[in-house]
Amino acid sequence: MEKIIATVSQLNNFVKRTFEANPVYSDIWIKGEISNFKKHYSGHIYLTLKDEGGVLKAVMFKANTSSLKFTPSDGMKVLAHGRVSVYEAGGVYQLYIDEMIPDGVGELYIAYEKLKKKLEAEGLFSAEHKKPLPKFPERVGVVTASTGAAIKDIINVITRRYPYAEIILYPAQVQGAGAAESVCAGIAYFNMTMGCDVMIVGRGGGSIEDLWAFNEEMVAYAIYNSEIPIISAVGHEVDYTIADFVADMRAPTPSAGAELAVPSQAELLGHIEDLKYTMISIIQNNIKNKRLHLNALKVLSPRDVIENNYMRLDFMVKRLENAVNMNIKDGREKLIKHIVRLDAISPLKVMQRGFALPVDDEGVVIKSVTELDKKKNFELKLTDGSRRCSVLKEG
Repeated sequence: MEKIIATVSQLNNFVKRTFEANPVYSDIWIKGEISNFKKHYSGHIYLTLKDEGGVLKAVMFKANTSSLKFTPSDGMKVLAHGRVSVYEAGGVYQLYIDEMIPDGVGELYIAYEKLKKKLEAEGLFSAEHKKPLPKFPERVGVVTASTGAAIKDIINVITRRYPYAEIILYPAQVQGAGAAESVCAGIAYFNMTMGCDVMIVGRGGGSIEDLWAFNEEMVAYAIYNSEIPIISAVGHEVDYTIADFVADMRAPTPSAGAELAVPSQAELLGHIEDLKYTMISIIQNNIKNKRLHLNALKVLSPRDVIENNYMRLDFMVKRLENAVNMNIKDGREKLIKHIVRLDAISPLKVMQRGFALPVDDEGVVIKSVTELDKKKNFELKLTDGSRRCSVLKEG
């Protein structure tokens, strides 16, 4: 049998690819105690997880440390999630952590994350399924404990903001065994009786165990199937439950849920006041415009009609006189221009310079000696008169 010879790098790479090819090692939770904890100046966290039988090196890069909700330290028991792979240069396999939680809530947290992924895949968190909240609810249903701060806060807020809404309480068990069933019964009650316009489902703050009823699958489906819009108001602002993701609206606290459920009376009155002033302004402007329009259409008396016609006639006569005078003036100027031009070419003007004009008895101008020889008599016109002349022929 031929021997197989591999380099250290080849072996490390082979082991790494073996780990990465197995889906079990790419999505795994590891339970252990922290030791050799070190936070590098780069922001990365290096540590070792150990139990009674062994140790496992681990690293959490800076990009994932922002998800930590506690400060890790040596001796702390935790649940770490991530993938197992090989650091080839060091020849060691280790856990690359992307999420880490204290071991005290580990089992519940894992169950929470598992159910969350399942319901999200089924579409229970889909925005398309969310129902709008009514703007002016007449009745607000509340599913919570009959005692405690939650119901008191809800009543105080609704009474102050919108006293017109009726508050109907379904006293549910919100903690411990049977709490999930009790919450589901409250949701079913309001849906069967259609006893409210919007529903607030929740409780005050507490540990993850205290709030666990709102992480149960049956509560998620009850909220999803409700025909009445539901506001989830569980715990404090930092607490998130499955109910928050399924509900039509999530409120960080019961008080905030009450604020979301009803409008503010003060804000509504202010809005009504603004609308009133806007309406008054519009009406006043309309009245002003109509008054101007009526004044323009006002019926004149017969006397006003006659006087207006007199004034219109005087105006038209004046315009006619101006037009006639202008035409006369233009005609006079044109006539003078023609006279000047005719005078310039008049024979009389020529004769004033010493010339005479011979004409025969028919008044035809004699233009040549030949024509003159044929005449016995002719008339010679001068500038100041004329004389009768006879033609004397030579020889």
